[in-house]
Amino acid sequence: MGDDELRLRPVNRDDLAVIERLTGDPEATGEHGWLGWSEQWRYRRRWEENGMLDDDGGVLMAVRGDERLGFVSWRRQPTARTSYCWNIGVAMRPEVRGLGYGTEAQRSLVRYLFAHTQVNRIEAITEVTNAAEQWALQKAGFTREGVLRGYAFRDGAWRDVLVYSVLRHELEA
Repeated sequence: MGDDELRLRPVNRDDLAVIERLTGDPEATGEHGWLGWSEQWRYRRRWEENGMLDDDGGVLMAVRGDERLGFVSWRRQPTARTSYCWNIGVAMRPEVRGLGYGTEAQRSLVRYLFAHTQVNRIEAITEVTNAAEQWALQKAGFTREGVLRGYAFRDGAWRDVLVYSVLRHELEA
């Protein structure tokens, strides 16, 4: 893999400032990512506890060479009493948005999760007004499934979201 190719890797201590910026700075999060101020040290605490990787989810940095582009995350989403899928997310630095790195990071995360876990479904949820993320998910191989009305609260209002998914056999095809 060349230095110009995107790759995912575990979070190290020096990455925490990037994660905190992309989740806690209204200028860096973007319109759809800013959810208000929250507890400042939660990511550092989680990194100290488990390196931001456990059986219920995780965070990986998206990098190109030594450049930190952003991060991807996933969490366990129960689907029935004995089954679950992964729900994934992405946050890219404002300076690299629109260059295809978010799409590639999500595509790489899907490949990683299908290779290393037994889930059959990976899903992502995005606001109906987030056209850039909808485009990225479609390019990453996700299928739009439908609208969840009044699902997410952001900026003083309940927002409708779109659900996207990819199934294991679709990736293999």
